Amino acid sequence: MEELAGMAGITVRTLRFYRERKLIPPPRREGRIAWYDDTHLARLRTISALLERGHTLSGIAELAEAFDQGRHVGELLGLGAPTEEVPVHLSPEELADHFGDQATSENLSAALDLGYLATDGGEIVHISRRLLDASAALVREGVPLADVLAAGRRVREHAEALAALFTDLVLTRPGRTPEDLERLRPLAKAVTEAELSMALDRRLRKSTYEQSQNG
Repeated sequence: MEELAGMAGITVRTLRFYRERKLIPPPRREGRIAWYDDTHLARLRTISALLERGHTLSGIAELAEAFDQGRHVGELLGLGAPTEEVPVHLSPEELADHFGDQATSENLSAALDLGYLATDGGEIVHISRRLLDASAALVREGVPLADVLAAGRRVREHAEALAALFTDLVLTRPGRTPEDLERLRPLAKAVTEAELSMALDRRLRKSTYEQSQNG
């Protein structure tokens, strides 16, 4: 314990306090000897980094609990790794850099349940760089992360329906194979993006008109 505390730059008393608060996992024991490893050191450095960023110990404890109970990356990628999306490896403090005080245990659990996040040893894995960047940008624009995740769940439902529609459109034709579906993927994306763009145009015109009437 003294060696670990020294490497982490904290006192033994502080380390004991972190253990009591369950901020770090228990050590491996052999008789009366408690063994700590690099995982414990990484967690302590993460705690220090989060404290420097203004997070409270209560918030860090909630984050650690959700992190420890999260879905493992093998389970997530075992469902089929995305063919176009690029996963991103993050430390807990890097996740906090993206979402600040909204990186709560509730939001982290929701993201784990949605399949956006998984754990990989001492790191968090986000399944898609594009989704991570878009989510962080919305939060910076003042949209609560909980609302972003709720919207993501609804978008997932609509995306599944669109994917099913296009799959049926292609594979119900005689002689078609999954390779054809993959080859025609850009067409499905083009149609979806064009229709979404036009739908946003209609919404924008409607909102502008309503604002002018109310003003």
